Amino acid sequence: MTKTWFITGTSSGFGRILTEKLLERGDRVAATLRRPEALNELKKTFGDLLWIEALDVTDTAAVRHCVDKAFADLGHIDVIVNNAGYALFGAAEELTDDQIRRQIDTNILGSIQVTRAALPHLRAQGGGRIMQLSSMGGQISLPALSLYHTTKWAIEGFFESVIQEVESFGIEVTLVEPAGARTNFAYGSMDNAVPMDVYTDTKVGEFRKARAAGDYHPALDPDRVALAMMASLETSPAPKRLTLGSDAYKLVHAGLSERLGALEAQRDIALSADYDAI
Repeated sequence: MTKTWFITGTSSGFGRILTEKLLERGDRVAATLRRPEALNELKKTFGDLLWIEALDVTDTAAVRHCVDKAFADLGHIDVIVNNAGYALFGAAEELTDDQIRRQIDTNILGSIQVTRAALPHLRAQGGGRIMQLSSMGGQISLPALSLYHTTKWAIEGFFESVIQEVESFGIEVTLVEPAGARTNFAYGSMDNAVPMDVYTDTKVGEFRKARAAGDYHPALDPDRVALAMMASLETSPAPKRLTLGSDAYKLVHAGLSERLGALEAQRDIALSADYDAI
């Protein structure tokens, strides 16, 4: 059966690829993006299957208006996909206050406000699915991406709580955690801090040089990410997390194993902080 999807950030990357694949199989898509003209060709091809609205997810009033309008125009929406986002590259002290605020407003608050706007509609219709584009960077961290990781770890914490709040309404959530992919996300939309010379011979400098040399060739296929997201809709209860790509599996596995090992090593210390048994 065909579904109706609401997707943010559909001009490029995973959002664009997912939109195209859904339309090709006959699903309806409510596509939002800052520059609607980027979807003109898709609109010509797919007509009424594609609903388009301009949206900057950092504008909370606009988010609420857009989500309300989508449900009013389309009636029932099965899936909300929070995809809009980007990465900010640079050591923490290289970043400007404006860069930090924009990263947080887009990646954290944008997704939170889209979700909050959609929840009353999903409750009223008896359920639905939310897919949040997180990242392997919501489970592990790399140098020069501190604010990006901040946003992904934060949005995962948000949904860990929300999942419990809304499960009785038939609303399910999946956090999508892809590795780096060959999309505009890695090769164009990233915001870069002005480098400080003091970081040249550090891990930040090494990472920066590798990016400039074009040595980063991710194995993850973005088309297969979109297909995995589509296929996950057929699984209920929804998978809480969808880790995609061999790099994501290896790095997340190593990160979780290291944290669990550290926790076990401190078991006696943890237990010793309780009151003595009476």
